[in-house]
Amino acid sequence: MIFRTRFLITASFLCHLLLATPLVTSQLLFLQNESGISAAVPPKTPPAIPSAVREEEITIRAIEQEKDGPIFKLRGEAGIHYRTYILHADQMTYNSDTGDATVEGHVVLDGGPNDEHIQASRGTYNVRSEIGRFESVVGTTGIRLRGTRSILTSSNPFAFTGKLVEKTGPDHYIVYDGTVTTCELPRPKWQFSAHKVTVDVGGNAKIYHSTFRIKGIPVFYFPFATHPVEHLERQSGLLIPNFGRSSRKGNILGESVYWAINRSMDATLGAEYYSIRGWAQRGEFRARPSDTSFVDLNYLGVLDRGIGFPPVKQGGENVRLNAEGPFGHNFRGVANIDYLSSFVFRLAFDEVYSQAVNSEVKSQVFLSNTTRGFSYNAITERYQNFESTQTGDVITILHAPSLDISSPDRALGRSPLYWSFDAAAEGLSRSEPSFRTANLVARFDMNPTVSLPMVFHDWSIRPELSLRDTLYTQQLAVNGAIGIAKDDSINRKALGASVELRPPALSRIYNREFRGRKFKHVIEPRLVYNFVTGVDKFGSILRFDERDILSNTNEVEYAITNRLYAKRTSAPVEDCGAQGMPSLTIGRTAPQSTVPWERVATPENQPCPSGPQVREVVTWELAQKYFLDPTFDGALAPNRRNVFTTTADFTGLAFVTDARHLSPITSRLRIQTSARTDAEWDLDYDFKKGRINGSTTFVNYHFGQFTVGGGDAFLLVPGGLTSTTPAQQDFHQFRVLLGYGHPNKRGFSGASSFGFDANVGFLQYSTVQTTYNWDCCGVSLEYRRFALGSVRNENQFRFVFSLANIAAFGNLRRQERLF
Repeated sequence: MIFRTRFLITASFLCHLLLATPLVTSQLLFLQNESGISAAVPPKTPPAIPSAVREEEITIRAIEQEKDGPIFKLRGEAGIHYRTYILHADQMTYNSDTGDATVEGHVVLDGGPNDEHIQASRGTYNVRSEIGRFESVVGTTGIRLRGTRSILTSSNPFAFTGKLVEKTGPDHYIVYDGTVTTCELPRPKWQFSAHKVTVDVGGNAKIYHSTFRIKGIPVFYFPFATHPVEHLERQSGLLIPNFGRSSRKGNILGESVYWAINRSMDATLGAEYYSIRGWAQRGEFRARPSDTSFVDLNYLGVLDRGIGFPPVKQGGENVRLNAEGPFGHNFRGVANIDYLSSFVFRLAFDEVYSQAVNSEVKSQVFLSNTTRGFSYNAITERYQNFESTQTGDVITILHAPSLDISSPDRALGRSPLYWSFDAAAEGLSRSEPSFRTANLVARFDMNPTVSLPMVFHDWSIRPELSLRDTLYTQQLAVNGAIGIAKDDSINRKALGASVELRPPALSRIYNREFRGRKFKHVIEPRLVYNFVTGVDKFGSILRFDERDILSNTNEVEYAITNRLYAKRTSAPVEDCGAQGMPSLTIGRTAPQSTVPWERVATPENQPCPSGPQVREVVTWELAQKYFLDPTFDGALAPNRRNVFTTTADFTGLAFVTDARHLSPITSRLRIQTSARTDAEWDLDYDFKKGRINGSTTFVNYHFGQFTVGGGDAFLLVPGGLTSTTPAQQDFHQFRVLLGYGHPNKRGFSGASSFGFDANVGFLQYSTVQTTYNWDCCGVSLEYRRFALGSVRNENQFRFVFSLANIAAFGNLRRQERLF
């Protein structure tokens, strides 16, 4: 009984295995000549193949197969493998002579160089010509499916649906009554609904008579639009309109046209209508002649109707040109040109606070060459500083042209001496209210230097001797408070001597570890004696730039620098965590690309950085000067701000208003414990006056997705330039910024920045930006406020809706965003 039971169980098990339906596979060889005409060949009896004919293999699979001549009837998991494509369906009829296939039920077409994936209910398809017709279609390109996972194989993945789709060639589809999107199906965040869409895989999609929908809600109608399916050459056309709202400009509506001139040049021209102010015009021309050169020209103009009663017009123009390129034989050319019609226009219409309040306009074009250590430069430069918003209240200094040649320290033969020189021949001019020089003032300057660097038992000493001879074709004649330019040449000759002494650095290593690091403290003292004589007519020298403020001096500078180094005791750990918003900083310039319109690589797209084995975490320098000659040999003008070479090189703050022996003490403290932390405090303290002349503090900290920054700036400006100038003016401002996330983060990101004027007690500016990104689109909202006195008191509400790999519409431009 036991044996019989075991036998029946075993037999039943074996018979059950035999009930599984086998998958039938057949292979056919096809002859295809150069014209593409094919014929079916039985697999066991291949004919003789001419030299111009090649064989291609096709594989058919199904649970059930029936063959009637060249006709194959496939049922159950039917599939045809041909070239790089796979055609699946529940039922399929295939003609091996013609390559025609009729498919029905769960139809799937996969493969191709662009990873095409088509799902349909039924259709017809020719595997040889790759021409077919499908119904109830959902398709994608640039996405490779691996089970439930999707792998992007293109920078521009693309999805479409349609009641009827015709495949008219290997890479060409026509979609009828369907949609296109870059979002994940079946519930896309946005889509174009159109009666007809022509898709060139590897190219773009042309959409006719479409409605743009967000979450199924119609937003815009487009008679024609294009959608990139892959990165190709740019195409000319109209851009998506932008619109917004401002308390000073009113309702804003704008449109732009894009012109792809050729593969290395393009241009964008547009206009905006401000319901309160008038019309604004924008334009940009970009060119990239080579990998090492570029041209970027920007224009902004406003035809202002004026504001208030009577209307006050604040319109104008601003033109910026940035260009750079190498030439043969080590020559390099650079152009940075900025034209501003008026300072009021910048205050009223510039959308970035730091640019709006910048009263300086600088333009420079130069051609440089460096050969065998010598530098040759030809420069044309124009500098403007708007003193106020009044028309004509501007200082203009022109260098046109300027020829300069210089050399770094070079050995003088076989002697221990080193020599260097700097020479320039320039044409200059200066104009300001109530003062003007000649249209061209010639200046010739020559400055050779000889030094003898020596090292003795870790003591470093460097004596240096210099001669300076400068010739001007005009000089300043005293006539009232400002003076006049007199047509009389003046020759300034100066002899300079200096000795720099650096004792051995003192150091100590602390062997006790703290947080996996050992620390080393280094103290570096420095002593410099400087003597200049020969400048006997300082008050007769016209002021154009730093070459003209050289004065006699007899001084000693002493400084001490403390450095604290941290060394990891183990291998550095890769910092692969979230980086927050590195571009959101206070007191530092955000990372910028050398080409203006190119984006800086974001941290999430960069490899994990490894921290350095040794880092200088703390640097603190204290310095002061003692003037043996407190009047600078008579160059000092009492009760006025005096700027000399020796004071400008020491600190950027003008502190000499009367005779003094001691300069303010300068403190420069910087702390950077990691790449995420940056803090600095710069202080100038005047012991003679018992006050702080200037203090700048800022802190930036990035942790996880969060960014925190704060800054405090204080400046005390001495008066006395004129009888109406107050004795002193002080400026005090706080700045705070907060951020979470980063521009490409899925979900919510946000940041806020504001500046507070402590003197008058009000917000000068504030900005709040929020961003929410989905898989295929994102929206950013921004509120911005400017409070720039009587010129501008404005509240702005701006937004941008970005479609992945397509475009963005709104009035929040990328270069004006907070992050």
